[in-house]
Amino acid sequence: MLVQILKSKILRAEATDAVQDYEGSLAVDENLMKTVGLLYGEKILVGNITNGKRFETYAIPAPAGSKTFSLRGAAAHMGKPGDKLVIMSFAQLTEDEAKTWIPRTITLAEGNSKIIKAQNPVKI
Repeated sequence: MLVQILKSKILRAEATDAVQDYEGSLAVDENLMKTVGLLYGEKILVGNITNGKRFETYAIPAPAGSKTFSLRGAAAHMGKPGDKLVIMSFAQLTEDEAKTWIPRTITLAEGNSKIIKAQNPVKI
């Protein structure tokens, strides 16, 4: 049996912009994607802490070091610049694998200025 387990999480990311005229996605600072092991095109669940909305989309890299979290396409209707987001991806593991799995998570400071907490990050 496979179970779905949290793989990656970015907590308290601040949306930097919302661009409706785009095919869709959430653009994320490439360095932060790498830190939590989030892949280009990977399906993500996004929770908007500010307004309580949740939606699924996919991650695309924004320029490394830009601190960007850009809501694109339909996702742009789910929030606005300044909203706090939690971005999650999941993996399917066997029950035995899941018992020892440690997700890669980071918590960001105000304005995405720095990582204030990290668990099991990828070193970049």
